[in-house]
Amino acid sequence: MRTVFVGAVEGSARALDGLCAAGHVPALVMTLPLDRAGNHSDFADLRPIAAAHAIPVLEAARSNAPETLAALRAAAPDLILVIGWSQLCGAEFRAIPALGCIGFHPSALPRMRGRGVIPWQILCGESQGGATLLWLDEGTDTGDIAAQTLFPIDPDHETARSLYDRAVSEMIPLLVGLVSRLAQGERPRRVQDHGQATLCARREPQDGMIDWSQPAARIERLIRAVSPPYPAAFTFDDTGRRCIRAARLSPRQGYHIGLPGQVQAVGDGVTVMCGDGLCLDLLDYDGPPPKLHARFRSASCP
Repeated sequence: MRTVFVGAVEGSARALDGLCAAGHVPALVMTLPLDRAGNHSDFADLRPIAAAHAIPVLEAARSNAPETLAALRAAAPDLILVIGWSQLCGAEFRAIPALGCIGFHPSALPRMRGRGVIPWQILCGESQGGATLLWLDEGTDTGDIAAQTLFPIDPDHETARSLYDRAVSEMIPLLVGLVSRLAQGERPRRVQDHGQATLCARREPQDGMIDWSQPAARIERLIRAVSPPYPAAFTFDDTGRRCIRAARLSPRQGYHIGLPGQVQAVGDGVTVMCGDGLCLDLLDYDGPPPKLHARFRSASCP
């Protein structure tokens, strides 16, 4: 069975490694040109993996461009695997492989369709995560499910990194097993219950800006939700923009009295007052420690 692998992020690289290790070496790898690396905070260069397995590489900026479609047709795939690719694949794209196209979505579909689903699962307090492989159709993550695994989420402790890694780790054996089944002639598919669907809106880097008037627990959850591999939550002080990658609820609640965004203590961490009178300890942040009683704010202007 001839396959084409399409992807451009960390999860793509791990999936491609897993497929090749299992003997499912694709006939072609399609990925973004390096000058488009900034399109993804978790971008990964697939070319070294392809080179190690003598796989030709197609660099494509747009899925549905005529030159992209022509190159895919020339590869004559039975199946296209779209693993970590943020662009929609149009009808012409999906019609190229004889069997169809399989995509990956890091949620328990039909819940959490759409974009930014790793952060949204944490922000929305989801208790169940998943790795879903689905047959691509004209909708956004609406296709029939080919394979799926579900797992619990602890929304009060999960970070973007831990949830991302868990979803990818669950996906890899699922993908290897599915490709094996398809090569043997099986065609697993299960229609989604569209009545149970939820749809996530796209998130932009600026959505990680901290509003210190919010409750401490809500800010801490935002920090976890947009931490690496995503661009991280951020704030401003007199030194400029600062990214905040990790924080915790300060254990000595009720001790500090101050204004939202004000630095209450500087030591192993930086203790900052939030809008509900509770504090956060910032544990991983850009730049030098701020001055005691300095004030973080939600905009770059004074």
